[in-house]
Amino acid sequence: MKAIKTALTLVLALSATAAFAQQAAQPWKYKTKQLERAEVDALLAKPEKLLVIDVRRPDELTAKGSFPVYLNVQAKEVENQLAFIPKDRAILTVSNHAHRAGAVGDLLTSKGYKVAGATGSEDYEAQGGKITRVAPPPPRQATAAVQQ
Repeated sequence: MKAIKTALTLVLALSATAAFAQQAAQPWKYKTKQLERAEVDALLAKPEKLLVIDVRRPDELTAKGSFPVYLNVQAKEVENQLAFIPKDRAILTVSNHAHRAGAVGDLLTSKGYKVAGATGSEDYEAQGGKITRVAPPPPRQATAAVQQ
């Protein structure tokens, strides 16, 4: 029984590793440029000219971190939120490994936005960049009813 559990654990670990490698190795198919750490750092050095849009879900942001300041609009909601995205700044789109960010970058470019490029926060961190981790707020405590 122990050998079966060990074998199952090994198979699951190898399949997870293979899935991660496959995701990271997907070919770039977007018009938006995929940026490396040095290019991202150059953009971040001029924050008054940049808007970072992180297109991941909130659970991904808390689990994996992001840049110090960003606007979070999930990839599937970007088109519905265009009215709230300023057009006077260069835009850096962010996801885990830049693929969702590339797709959103292409969408924004097609709508007249100035997209500087796309990056993956995990890729940026692996290249030595600093990612900020944000802890979710603690659960709210129930308040006692006010007695009169």
